[in-house]
Amino acid sequence: ISFARGHSSPMSSLSSPPISVALGEILWDRFPDEDRFGGAPANFACSVAGLGRAQVRSVMVGAVGNDPLGEAALRELASRGVDISAIERRDEPTGEVRVTLDAAGVASYRFAEPVAWDRLTWTPSLESLVAQADLVAFGTLGQRDPVARRTILRFLDALPSRTIRLLDINLRPPHWKPETVVESARRADWIKLNDLELPVVADLFGIGGSESESAESLLRRLGLRGLALTRGERGSLLIAADGSRSEWPAEAVSIVDTVGAGDAFTAALALGLVHSLPLDAVHRWASRVASHVCGVAGANPPFPASLSLASFRESLA
Repeated sequence: ISFARGHSSPMSSLSSPPISVALGEILWDRFPDEDRFGGAPANFACSVAGLGRAQVRSVMVGAVGNDPLGEAALRELASRGVDISAIERRDEPTGEVRVTLDAAGVASYRFAEPVAWDRLTWTPSLESLVAQADLVAFGTLGQRDPVARRTILRFLDALPSRTIRLLDINLRPPHWKPETVVESARRADWIKLNDLELPVVADLFGIGGSESESAESLLRRLGLRGLALTRGERGSLLIAADGSRSEWPAEAVSIVDTVGAGDAFTAALALGLVHSLPLDAVHRWASRVASHVCGVAGANPPFPASLSLASFRESLA
């Protein structure tokens, strides 16, 4: 597979405040002892709102059922400062996932289907939102159903060129297809993935070599602005099309569970991108944010003021 897409031009102006859109699944993680609100895009939206506070408008685009879990999901999002006006209500049940944790606190997931977010449809509210978005975060899991996939791709294709498109690769067997990854990657400006996903994605594009070589080749092959690679206890790597590169070790933390840590990392990265902040500084901040989430239970813990976007930007002054 070979293709390249040109870089989108840098944003000449931002909304006041800028608008970050999370596009995809909304669900409940059902742990052995309790239920916790989740879904990678929903976690991302909550983290953007929690970190950005008044400096960003975090909008969630997805679907929930006309059921108690759907009502609870909307309350959870709204209570965290997320704009829920573009969320669709449907007759299908709200999404849920059975979660188990191993001895190290690493999660595995079993997804119910079909559910409301699988049937996300195009609405007039999406038509209006698409022209306003400064950044859109989307993933591969939310496209497992053809109905939702068509809506997500339509949204991405309608975005103005200034909008940053951030793809979070999320390979949850058996809920992904190679063509979904390929078509999503073609529409991305930045890609975030982990060290287990990188060789799988690289292979789809006929890319080999070491981890670093694969990441750099993928960036060039796709014509990306940048790529973020998370590597668990080995830290993370950010590389950009301008040749800049940032490696950062994992923060020392006593892990409670890893659920939502990658989504929080992506949220911090997104806020740094939309505000055009220095890559290496954003990387350090994103690592601290992810470590905070690893150290507490659940995917959407509150963030202390010291980790907020405002505090981070003040530290750069």
